[in-house]
Amino acid sequence: MPDKARVQDLSSFTNPPGFRGRSAFFVQLWWIAEALLVRPTPQIFFAWRRFILRLFGAKVGPGVLIRPSVRIVYPWKVSIGANSWIGDDVNLYSLGEIEIGHDVVVSQGTYVCTGSHDHNKANFDIFARPIVIEPEAWIAAECFLAPGVRIGRGAVVQARAVVMRDVAPLTIVGGHPASVIGSRGPASEE
Repeated sequence: MPDKARVQDLSSFTNPPGFRGRSAFFVQLWWIAEALLVRPTPQIFFAWRRFILRLFGAKVGPGVLIRPSVRIVYPWKVSIGANSWIGDDVNLYSLGEIEIGHDVVVSQGTYVCTGSHDHNKANFDIFARPIVIEPEAWIAAECFLAPGVRIGRGAVVQARAVVMRDVAPLTIVGGHPASVIGSRGPASEE
């Protein structure tokens, strides 16, 4: 029979001071704005969504296309470079900083996860690690990016891959956990 000692006691969990980066009131205000001013908008309202995100502290470059079903926990911890595309049902779980370079595609259903919990602590301490997606990378549909990973310039993460460590520039990875399956060369102009 397993030891009956407690391994998890959530009654003692608290967020560290300043963890959210803004006051609890501002966080709630963002969540209301996201629900009322972002999610119900027509697909073509890209400029409106960029405006609202900037209003709440996100750094969003020109030409960024963010679909209305995208979820962003704390936009003030998100930076998206020019001409990047963030697809339907992407979740930018921005407990930590998320930096997305220019000309990046983050495809539908992808979960960019900067935070987790320490399962070795009874109070389930929360932590965050930044995620960087360098310019010209493509994160295909329904991928998971773990806290602290860096996706190199021009890299491709194939659909449904689980990325637990850094991906080198111009590398193609896939699988669970993601492993190298090829490389990417210069794009043709045709």
